[in-house]
Amino acid sequence: MSGASLAGAGFWDRHGLSALLGVLNAAGEEARVVGGAVRNTLLGLTVTDVDIATTALPEVVAGRVRAAGMKAVPTGVEHGTVTVVVDHAAYEVTTLREDMETDGRRAVVRFGRSWDHDAARRDFTINALYATVDRQVIDLVGGLADLAARRVRFIGDADARIAEDYLRILRLFRFHAAYGEGLVDATALRAVVRARAGLRGLSHERVRAELLKLLLAPGAPRTLEIMSDCGLVQPLLAGLADVKAFTRLVGLEARLGVPADPVRRLAALALRVPDDVPRLREKLRLSNGEMRRLSALAASRPPLPGAGAPAAALRAFVYGAGPEAALDRILLAAAGPCSEAMQAELQSRVALATAWTPPRLPVSAGDLMARGLKPGPALGRALAAVEAAWVAADFPMSGDAKEALIGAALATVASAR
Repeated sequence: MSGASLAGAGFWDRHGLSALLGVLNAAGEEARVVGGAVRNTLLGLTVTDVDIATTALPEVVAGRVRAAGMKAVPTGVEHGTVTVVVDHAAYEVTTLREDMETDGRRAVVRFGRSWDHDAARRDFTINALYATVDRQVIDLVGGLADLAARRVRFIGDADARIAEDYLRILRLFRFHAAYGEGLVDATALRAVVRARAGLRGLSHERVRAELLKLLLAPGAPRTLEIMSDCGLVQPLLAGLADVKAFTRLVGLEARLGVPADPVRRLAALALRVPDDVPRLREKLRLSNGEMRRLSALAASRPPLPGAGAPAAALRAFVYGAGPEAALDRILLAAAGPCSEAMQAELQSRVALATAWTPPRLPVSAGDLMARGLKPGPALGRALAAVEAAWVAADFPMSGDAKEALIGAALATVASAR
């Protein structure tokens, strides 16, 4: 069924897309843009990736695009996918498929030429919209009506779609948070509750990727409430979840103009004590960078200054914690139990953490060695004393201040001998 047009769609003018479709739409084969690019264009949202479905087999796709001077990368040939690079832009081109066998994690597919069968194997109706080379939208499963209603609905039997890949439980909530309105589709919700035990068999990496995307979606707060009511959040995190703190953080980010961040939002949802960090790392296979960031957020040092603290104390905090961790800790503290006085200062604190650049210590080990100190523990203690005094004095940078800091450090070392 046709029902819309993508005339004027900006992504259609991207590097080499028209040329690629021209190469694929020849000699009895057909290619269509499919999925997110079509969906997001119809919703007036930004298009990031452009995926293409084709009747041509992977080896035919690769041969044609290479003959046309384009680069073909066999990124998933066993599942029919060839990544085509044209003018530095990448497009995933996938042969029409049917799922023959599934175990809830992966599928054995058979290539075909039926657009109806290809649409039927996809997850949600709003993700199974195709656009032909003349930019006409083809809807084979009722996706246009669901898109108009902002409803995320499984294609066909919801239980069967979930059994094909249990990650679709999380994808349901992620897509609802991103594109849906109101309640989660009742049929889909009943099906995911029946199938929730299947989440235990998924790889931690897949769960992590889907969950972090969900946390950034516009409707994440309400969606997480629904998931929590269904008993689906706590098993993902192997611990308690604070959806209210998460919701408050999302509101603060919006009010203060702070860009949303998945690690900060994960901390609001699931981080309470330092012991939570290794648990979250194990459960979600967090990267080393994410692990370090959560560890910094769980730390109590340096302490966050209380309400009414002078600007110098706040600058010292930002210097000690680092701007990123300082901003995160300020926002997370405000999202938790927080006094009215602290809330009143929140905007100025966030402004300091985002706008103030901590200076570099004006005294180096070489400066102290030039005054007679030898490499060793005494030099390290002297440099630490200089830094502490410099921070306490609110980061003076003048030459006189530098000399005073060096003199005080040398006097301290001399008195300790």
